[in-house]
Amino acid sequence: MADHSGLSSSEANSAPYDVPREMRALVLSGTGFEHLAVKKVPTPHPGSFQLLARVEAAGICTSLIKLIEQGPNHKLMYGWDISQFPLILGDEGAVTIIRVGEKLRENYCPGEHYVIQPAVDHAPINYRERYHDGAKGVRKLGVGYTLAGHLAEYILITEEILESGCLLPMPDAQVPFAHAAMSEPLSCALSAQEHHMHLVQENPLAPRQVIKGLKPQGVTVVIGAGAMGRMHVDMALSYRPRAILVVDFVESRLETVARLFGPKAKEAGINLQTVNAGSEQVEGVVGELTQYAGADDVIVAVGSAKAIETSQRIVGRGAVLNLFGGLKKGEDIVGVDAGVVHYKEINLTGSSGGSPWDVARVLDLIATHEIDPGAHIARVGDLDHVVDLLDMVKAQRIDGKAVVYPHRRTTNIRSVSHWSAEDESNYLQQGAI
Repeated sequence: MADHSGLSSSEANSAPYDVPREMRALVLSGTGFEHLAVKKVPTPHPGSFQLLARVEAAGICTSLIKLIEQGPNHKLMYGWDISQFPLILGDEGAVTIIRVGEKLRENYCPGEHYVIQPAVDHAPINYRERYHDGAKGVRKLGVGYTLAGHLAEYILITEEILESGCLLPMPDAQVPFAHAAMSEPLSCALSAQEHHMHLVQENPLAPRQVIKGLKPQGVTVVIGAGAMGRMHVDMALSYRPRAILVVDFVESRLETVARLFGPKAKEAGINLQTVNAGSEQVEGVVGELTQYAGADDVIVAVGSAKAIETSQRIVGRGAVLNLFGGLKKGEDIVGVDAGVVHYKEINLTGSSGGSPWDVARVLDLIATHEIDPGAHIARVGDLDHVVDLLDMVKAQRIDGKAVVYPHRRTTNIRSVSHWSAEDESNYLQQGAI
C-alpha cells in the first residue's frame, strides 16, 4: 500500500483526526455575488467507495467568477438548480485523507496527501436526478461545480474522481501545501505546451519526425506577463529553449518576470528578455533575436483578439501558435492570415485545461524544484477572506495567485512577493485569532 504522508501504514490508520459535525465552506446558492457567502454546512460523511479529506490549502481561480456570474447557465452545470442544491466552490487545492470508505481501505490510508485534478472526465454517478434529463449525455464534471470543491474545511472525494484517475498522490511529503495547490493552474500551462508539435528532418531525404513541446534551443515568445503568462515562462524554462521573449504593456509585470525568472534563466543558459509593447516594436525585437526567421513557439496568454491577430506576424516557418487566452463568447471570432498558415506551414493550437497526467507531471517538477509555485503566489489568507479575494481578482487588483488555508483563522490578507516552504511552516505555526 502506498503511503504518501511519511507515516507507516499502521501509524496512518491510527492517526487521530477529529471531524466536526459542521464545517465552514464557500457556498454559492444563486446567480451573482450576492448569493456567495462562507457558511457553516454539515461535514460530509463518505460512502463505501468515497473518501473524506481535510483541505490543507486552496487556490482562488479566475474561473470562479464566470461560474458565480452564470450560475446554472454555466456549461458545466447541465441544468443543476443551485438555488435548491447550492455549490461548494473551489477547483484548486491540496488535501489530506482523513476518512476512508469501507470498500477502499486496502487502497487508501488516513494521513496521505493528494491533489485533485478538477476536470473529471466521467459521467455522474451520484445525484443524476439533479442534472438535466437525468444526466443523459453528460461526460465531464467539475470539482467546485456539481462536485464539491476545495474552498471548505473538508472535501468529499467521490467515485467519479477516483474512477477517472483524478486523485493524484503528492510525490514528496515536503512539498508545501500551497505549492501543491498551484499544481492545477500550472498543469494548464504544461498541457498547453504539450500541445506544441514540431516537424523536423535530419536532412532533406530523411522522414519527418515529431518533437513534442517547445522546440529545444528554439525561440519562445509569451504574450502576456500576467499570472498565467508567468506560469508559461516558468514552464517554458524546463524545455530549455535558447531564448524566451515575454511581451506585455505593463512594465511592472515585465519587471516581475525579470525578478522571478531572470536568475534561473541565466543559470540555465537561456536568454530571457522582456518587451514593453507600448514602447518597443515586438516584430523588430523578434527579428533581431531570430535573424528575421521568426519565433518557433508563440503563446498568446491573454484574452485579446488583437494580440492573436498581431502574433501571427512573428511566427517563423514551421512554428506553433498557441491561443491560450480565452475570449468572451460573442467576441471570439478573429482574423487568421491564411497565407501565414499556408506558406509558413505553422501549426495553430489551443488548450483549456490539463489532465491527471499533467497534474502528476507538475507535482514531480515541483518536488524536483524544476518549477517554483511560490513565485506565483501574491496573496495569502483564510476561508473568510475568499469573497474579498474574488472581488480583488475581478477588479484585477491581484497580480498573481491567491491561496487560503481553510483551517487557519487570521485577521488580514497577507500580500507577498514569494511564498516558500518556510513561509508556510511559519504561517501555520503562528497562533490563530
